[in-house]
Amino acid sequence: MRHTTFRQLEIFEAIARLGSFTRAADELHLTQPTVSMQIKKLTDTVGAPLLEQVGKKVHLTDVGRDLVKAGREIFSILDGFAMSVAERQGMKKGRLKLMAITTASYFAPRLLGEFSRLYPGIEVTLRVTNKEQVLASMADNLDDLYLLGQPPEDIDVVATPIMDNPIVVLAAPDHPLARKKKISLQRIAQEPWLMRERGSGTRNAIERRFAEADITLRPRLELGSNEAIKQAILAGLGISALSRHTLTLNQPGQFAVLDVEGFPILRHWYAVYPQGRQLSVVARAFLDYLLGKR
Repeated sequence: MRHTTFRQLEIFEAIARLGSFTRAADELHLTQPTVSMQIKKLTDTVGAPLLEQVGKKVHLTDVGRDLVKAGREIFSILDGFAMSVAERQGMKKGRLKLMAITTASYFAPRLLGEFSRLYPGIEVTLRVTNKEQVLASMADNLDDLYLLGQPPEDIDVVATPIMDNPIVVLAAPDHPLARKKKISLQRIAQEPWLMRERGSGTRNAIERRFAEADITLRPRLELGSNEAIKQAILAGLGISALSRHTLTLNQPGQFAVLDVEGFPILRHWYAVYPQGRQLSVVARAFLDYLLGKR
């Protein structure tokens, strides 16, 4: 095992976490042949199979699970060492690892860019993915901070609200209701609705708002991304409710924000980390920076 490299352990951890050679290669900006070659070298070094492929899915062997655990312990020790060095050096150097759900991609890069200009010596990494992957990484305590629209209920965390996250009803600009005022929930429920997949925090908030009025929404389409929903709205397939932040990159007037009773739904973005995790000086500085932007 002395010939095992940190890069091999990093690649193996990514495959274990993502369940895919391809997704691990994409996250680490490597080619898939490079990933496969490094895993073969790691397997040869260990002397036992680490992975099993069943269909298109990759599963860990018992030895693989033990190696992932050991690798994460090594990474944690190195992170602690890096944190102590950063504390000695102040904010001149350090590393910040962030993970965010996909909707946060509309504002997180801008905030990171501003922070990086303030502290050019800080190495920042941001992974944007779905909620399930974020929660899985949080449960394993793999990153410094997580950006979420709703803190998890089944993981003991510290959640700090950092930004308003209003949910608004969107329609095509030529929609018949675009110029109406105080549209009732009963009326808007008659429209064909486009919704995110079940389990989405935005969808849960919308359904709760209608349930409070004893109204059940029956989506016309369920789509897996905000951009897909926006394209479907412009194609005239229906209306939806999304975070106002999803309009950041759109031209003014490209969508109509409908005046619906009970909307916007006022929510927040949260910076989240597992309870008991000691924030590094860099992570604490970034959290303070976010709070200063409120």
